Amino acid sequence: MASAFDRLLDFSQPFDVALLDQVVMAMYQSRDDAQRRQINAFMTAFQEHPQSWTRVDTILETTQCEQSKFFALATLENCVKYRWKVLPPDQRELIKAYIVNVIIRYSSDEATLQRTKMCLGKLNLILVQILKQEWPHNWKDFIPQLVESGKTNETLCGNNMDILKKLSEEVFEFSLKQLTSRKVDQLKESLTQEFQLIYQLCEFVMGNAKNPTTISTTLQCFLRFLFWIPLVYIFETALIDMLLHKFFPQPAFRCDALQCLAEIAAIDPRTVDAKYHPRIQKMYADFITNLSAIVPPNAVRQFHQQGDAGEEFVQRLTLFLSTILKTHLPILETQELLMHLMQGLQYLVNISEVDDDEIFKICTEYWNFLADDLYHKEVQMQRPMAALMLSPTPVAQSPRLQTYSPILAQARRILIDRMPKPEEVLVVEDENGEVVKEHLKDVEVVALHKTVRETLVFLTHLDHQQTEEVMIEKLGQQVHPAPGGQGWSRQRLSTLCWAIGSISGAMREDDEKRFLVHVIKDLLGLCEVTRGKDNKAVIASNIMYVVGQYPRFLRAHWKFLKTVVNKLFEFMHETHPGVQDMACETFLKICQRCKQQFVKHQPQEQSPFIDQLLIGSSTVADIGSTIADLEAHQVNMFYEAVGCIVSAEQNPTKRDEIIQELFRLPNARWLEIIGLAMQDPTQLQNQDTMRSIAKILQINVRVSSSLGHPYIIQLAAIYERMLQVYKMYSEAISASVAANALSAKTSGVRLMRAVKRETLRLIETTVDRSEDMPRLVEHFVPPLVDYVLADYQSNHPDTRDPEVLSLFAAVVGKAGDLITAQVPRVLGAVFDCTLAMITQNMEDYPEHRINFFQLLKEINHACFRAFFMIPAEAFRVLIDAIVWAIKHRERNIADAGLSILLEMLRNLDGAGEVAGQFYLQFALTLTHDMLAVLTDKEHEPGFKLQCAVLQHMLSRIVGGLPAAPLFSPAEHPGITSNTQFIRLRIQTTLREGFGDRLTPGQLDEVVTGLLDPSKDAAAFQTLARDFLIQLKEFNSDQWTECSLSLQLEQQHKEAERVQAEMARMQVPGLMPVTMRNYDDPTDPAAIAAAAAASAAAAALSP
Repeated sequence: MASAFDRLLDFSQPFDVALLDQVVMAMYQSRDDAQRRQINAFMTAFQEHPQSWTRVDTILETTQCEQSKFFALATLENCVKYRWKVLPPDQRELIKAYIVNVIIRYSSDEATLQRTKMCLGKLNLILVQILKQEWPHNWKDFIPQLVESGKTNETLCGNNMDILKKLSEEVFEFSLKQLTSRKVDQLKESLTQEFQLIYQLCEFVMGNAKNPTTISTTLQCFLRFLFWIPLVYIFETALIDMLLHKFFPQPAFRCDALQCLAEIAAIDPRTVDAKYHPRIQKMYADFITNLSAIVPPNAVRQFHQQGDAGEEFVQRLTLFLSTILKTHLPILETQELLMHLMQGLQYLVNISEVDDDEIFKICTEYWNFLADDLYHKEVQMQRPMAALMLSPTPVAQSPRLQTYSPILAQARRILIDRMPKPEEVLVVEDENGEVVKEHLKDVEVVALHKTVRETLVFLTHLDHQQTEEVMIEKLGQQVHPAPGGQGWSRQRLSTLCWAIGSISGAMREDDEKRFLVHVIKDLLGLCEVTRGKDNKAVIASNIMYVVGQYPRFLRAHWKFLKTVVNKLFEFMHETHPGVQDMACETFLKICQRCKQQFVKHQPQEQSPFIDQLLIGSSTVADIGSTIADLEAHQVNMFYEAVGCIVSAEQNPTKRDEIIQELFRLPNARWLEIIGLAMQDPTQLQNQDTMRSIAKILQINVRVSSSLGHPYIIQLAAIYERMLQVYKMYSEAISASVAANALSAKTSGVRLMRAVKRETLRLIETTVDRSEDMPRLVEHFVPPLVDYVLADYQSNHPDTRDPEVLSLFAAVVGKAGDLITAQVPRVLGAVFDCTLAMITQNMEDYPEHRINFFQLLKEINHACFRAFFMIPAEAFRVLIDAIVWAIKHRERNIADAGLSILLEMLRNLDGAGEVAGQFYLQFALTLTHDMLAVLTDKEHEPGFKLQCAVLQHMLSRIVGGLPAAPLFSPAEHPGITSNTQFIRLRIQTTLREGFGDRLTPGQLDEVVTGLLDPSKDAAAFQTLARDFLIQLKEFNSDQWTECSLSLQLEQQHKEAERVQAEMARMQVPGLMPVTMRNYDDPTDPAAIAAAAAASAAAAALSP
């Protein structure tokens, strides 16, 4: 095989096409991996050879092997993309002529086109690659030639349209990383200037072509043009009429025509002159008229069921209707178009019932838009938010809202019937009809639920009475099924309850109270009379979800809240899969939102609920009996919930007593274990003991996370013994691994490491929630350093816990300058040993790698001066470690390194002599490293941070840092400043690496731009991007000018999105329950809820 490769790579001999066919087929058919690697290496070498393109015509004309043809075309494409500029002009013209001739030959008739379809598509792409470099400056008559040839042959014309479509896509859609910004602007301008010729060709084809393929290709080509062509070609030509009246009625072209119409409908109304409004109105009216002749509104579902063509048509129809009714709704709301407008909306209503998730998503987004628009313009503008929530008399509907009411009523019912499952619900019915616990969340379903929830909130604001009536009616059908009706259904009940939960906060307080009491009573009654554990589990799940969504109501009605919590405690003893999990999650959710109610002494209660829960009472079970049937993770969740309650107690003495009582059971078990261990230390080696310790620590972690700073009283009680246990287990692990490295995988060692991890997590959680860091630093950190750091440094690498690094990162980040003096000791213990672990390769110890750089990041951010308290050699190793991270293949590590270096450079600003010493020692090496990373394609994702670091360093050097020279004057005569030297250094580096791809003029232009202090971040990035694009080609001339329009547009869109989201969150009920803050006395929602609750609190009897 090697001899065959040599013969094929010998360009002094005639080319053996048959031998190439054998090699190519072996690549596809061989099962020998070694042989395939050899062939792949040959193919790469062949394509990179400067003369490989000269073999392409021989291969295409001789071979019958399609794979060989594709290989030849890939070789030619590689040459055009990367070596075009170094080819002599006569060879470029030769290649252009050859490609054009082959394309004409392959597309001259339908039979040849079908036979050579794969090769022709590739040839079209290669031609477009040539056009991107040659047109218009070296091929001015390309468009006229293409247009004229298209009028001579219908099949050829279809292929010409395909070329134009690909050219449009390359220029307007895919150009960001392939063309410099100036070249993109130049191509766009040329296409726009010559579009009149292109339009004439398209119009000629659409008016005269008979071949369906040619017509379809032309429509698809025009679809790509609609993104950018001047509006005059759309609204002042016959284009719309041809699409509506010639192509839309024909089944073969209906979908293509619909796509074009949808793009026209999507044109930003801000760019459309008012003189075109009648044209848009007529387009919509004519479309509805023609559509009615194709499919009436009530037959859309049946049409969708007519195979793939029916599905595609309904989806395209949905996109068109939703787009035009969203984009141009204001100009369609006229008396003359009222019938057509209602008819179009009726189509969308019927389409919303189609059993297709993607179509339903499109419809839902439209109903969300319409309800949002009506709410903000017809409801919110008429009455202030406070009146909306508290006024006893509803405001009359506006005429516009009355017009849409019949449509909204239908949409409301459909959305309630098709409400997607919220992520909080864990008990679900699978495809086999069995009720199971859900283990994985469907991200698309969660996103769709959010949209439907927001839409129902708007619809409730528009007509809360109708929303309530529909839901009560559907609930009645489930609780009291009518004879001959649909009857009880787990899925329908669940969907209805998800919808009920979604409108929390959208009604006035008194309406919500009446509605929710009705719902919960019906659900509780249904749970009592329903038979079957699966059915009861589904009803219980729905009850828990609904009550968890109405914290405002629960806060205002203590008796009901207590009843709900006691019901949750009952569900915690239910062993059906998912019920206990959901009961615990719902209890946690309620405690997070209603915690003050549980520490208050409520009327007619003998004591606050928290006291009853801790010791038990006649109406509340104590903690021990409540958690008796729960698994470990559920017990943890329960304790976290109680921690939330305790955090609401404002009396410190009372709170400390509650904390001690809360931990009575875990601490009793802890003291029992410690007592046994003091008598017999081997007791700690018992695996059941290890599991018990891990569970106790997990409970402490969860309570610490929810209770916050007051938890420190509990930590102080167990801290010393806990660290002693940590040290004992650490020594046991080290001894075990030293005796046998494989013992690290045994169950005993894993359990001991689990105890160590939970210990570290507990301390880290406490640090994160602490409000008294001086106390922690004084009393808790010193033993932590003594026990944990010494253990980490002396341990075997495989038994070092990455949580040690994250713990000290948290301590440093929270303590800041308080711990600066301790940082050198921390770095001394973890730096060298961790670096030795993570730099052996790029894969091992991933958690240590991430946490190590997180620690450096926190030190850099919180106590930067600690870096200059370590020895100079250690600081050099630190910089080397940061550079190693920057060059890492994993993006999170590379980004961490870049972020650390960038913040370090910013911290050095204003540091005077220290900054000068840093730049004197590291500026040249760091500049070289940043250029290396910037030009490495594997590190492309870090482009923005790379630019930021490089720009910061270069701007400081140009600005005079360091004051001492970076060069030896004796070795560089004529150089008088660091700016001159760094310019020469960068030019030399780029010339050595890319001299064959950049001319001296280009190099000079790039370096001048890099050292230009007037460029902002976006301009610097554009300069760097254009430079990287140039490196992909062997150039003799190119373009380098920056354009910021794309980045500025993205920033503007993001700002608009954030502003719109903030405005939407002001709508009552729209903010998710998990984000609402009823505890903040200044929060408008809290004020409204409190006022309404106090007026209605006495009315409920659960």
